Amino acid sequence: MAYLSASLSVMINAVKKAAVGIARDFNELEHLQTSVHNDGGFARRSYEKAKNVLREELLKIKPQYAFITEKGDSTPAHGNYFTINAIDGLANFAHGNNRFAMSIAMVENNTIIAAVVYNPLTDELFFAEKGTGAFKEGFRSHERLRVAGRKNIDQALFACNADLPVLQKILGVSEQLNLSGCPSLDMAYLAAGKLDVVAATNVPLHTLAAGILLIKEAGGYIVTMGETDVRTENLSQILVTGRFVATNENLRQKAADLLA
Repeated sequence: MAYLSASLSVMINAVKKAAVGIARDFNELEHLQTSVHNDGGFARRSYEKAKNVLREELLKIKPQYAFITEKGDSTPAHGNYFTINAIDGLANFAHGNNRFAMSIAMVENNTIIAAVVYNPLTDELFFAEKGTGAFKEGFRSHERLRVAGRKNIDQALFACNADLPVLQKILGVSEQLNLSGCPSLDMAYLAAGKLDVVAATNVPLHTLAAGILLIKEAGGYIVTMGETDVRTENLSQILVTGRFVATNENLRQKAADLLA
C-alpha cells in the first residue's frame, strides 16, 4: 500500500487514542438509557473529552494550525487548519446506537491533503492522502477503496442526510435508502463501494472535509446539489454550503438531475 506520511500516522493514532474514552463512555450509556438524567449532557461531555484529546495530539505535528471543530467556525486566512468532528452522529451515540464516527482532516493552503474517518465500535478506519488513494485499515494489509460501478439510478443504494424535498425526490426513484444520521460514515461507505449515492444538505465543514478526500481518492465524484452541469466540481462551494451529491462516474449526471 501507499506510504503513510508522518502527519497521517499521527492522525490515525490520535483517533485511536481518543476512541478509548469514547468506547468506555458508550458502554456507560447502557446504564443511562432509563435514567431521567440522560438528557444528552453525558454524550456532549464525551464529545468534548474526545475533541480535546484529538487537538492535543494534532498540535504535536502542526502547532501553528487552526482548528475547526463546530458548526459555523470560519476558516483561517492562511488556509492551514484541521477539521475535527469528535463524534459525528452524536444523537445516535447518545441513544446507544453505534452508527457514529470520528472525522478529522488536515487542510493546507485550503486544500484537503489528509483524512481519517473512524468508527471506534466497529473498528472501521478509513483514511486517505491526496494523490495516494483511499484505504480501509486491515490487520495485515490495507484495503484500497474504490467506489461502486453501478449504472442504474433506480437500483442505487442511497444515503440521505438532507431535508424533506430531497428525501422525497430520492423516494420517487428508489426505496433503497439509508438514513444514518452520520454523514462522514456515509461518505466513507460510498468510497468503499457500500453505497452508490450520498445526498446531504447543511453538513458543516468539520464533518464534511474528511469524507470529500476519501471519495475523491476512491474515484468518486462530489458536486454541489442543484448543479446541472457536473463536468466540474466546485469543492470550495461544497465546503461552504454543505449541500452535495456524491456518487460514481456512471451516476453523477443522473443523480445531479434527480436532485436538481
